[in-house]
Amino acid sequence: MSKHVLAQNQYGKAENRIVKVTRKGSDGSWHEIRDLNVSVALRGEFRDVHLTGDNANCLPTDTTKNTVYAFGKEHGIASPEAFGILLAKHFVSSQSPIREAQIRIEEYAWERIPVPTRKEQHSFVRKGQEVRTAQITYSETTGLQVISGLKDLTVMNSTNSEFHGYIKDKYTTLKEAYDRILATKVTARWAHSVLAADDAFDWDQSYKKVRKNMLEAFAETYSYSLQQTLNQMAERVLDNCPRVNEVRLNLPNKHHFLVDLEPFGLKNDNEVYFAADRMYGLIEGTIHRDGVQPVIATSDWIVA
Repeated sequence: MSKHVLAQNQYGKAENRIVKVTRKGSDGSWHEIRDLNVSVALRGEFRDVHLTGDNANCLPTDTTKNTVYAFGKEHGIASPEAFGILLAKHFVSSQSPIREAQIRIEEYAWERIPVPTRKEQHSFVRKGQEVRTAQITYSETTGLQVISGLKDLTVMNSTNSEFHGYIKDKYTTLKEAYDRILATKVTARWAHSVLAADDAFDWDQSYKKVRKNMLEAFAETYSYSLQQTLNQMAERVLDNCPRVNEVRLNLPNKHHFLVDLEPFGLKNDNEVYFAADRMYGLIEGTIHRDGVQPVIATSDWIVA
């Protein structure tokens, strides 16, 4: 008898890049762009595939890739979440060995380059801000779970931030700060309530609203620690977005150190800083509504 047990396993096609052009207007001259990176993971009755090489229950990863592109044509891409829901439900409902499907999506945003001299609008410039993310998991037993998010959203407050009163021991060299730069590169994920699964739910508008509340909280919080700012950002989202149940934030502290200008006979009155890219403090946390069971993994699948 074998002493080994096959535990959690999944497979699928990762990082399928799909760019969908939607042509609008009577002559199709108005274009809209959705640029996604879609990863598919399937879970189910795959024991024999691993143990004996019997592929009877194995849907080829090449088929999952083809499905992504075919669905882009057949259904369009209303939003990363809506597209992921369609894919996840399709894989589970169309193949009996597949019990659960998880779709992870990154969206790369483009903005239009206006050209006043022509009617056609089909020129775009890649936005330099954050990458939108979505993770959709669907199974017949547990139903639908949607986790939206973003990464690489870099923000800064040039004042209204302090850090002092912390523990000090014989290894502490950090000086207390009463006026400092606070900067971070936000990775955020938020889990939606079951009500958000309504077909009429506007995922794009929801994303904009969550992003807006996070940024407003960052800007308006007089910060005594990045941990405090994290909490304020998450609570602002929960207070203003009723279909969001849980927020997890990953905030690396992008340190800015005052440069010593005294050797040059100059006083540095919080004006000149050295921006360090590493090492950095990493502040992470999950805030959820009372009575809600957290579902967002504490280990990040998003690679910065």
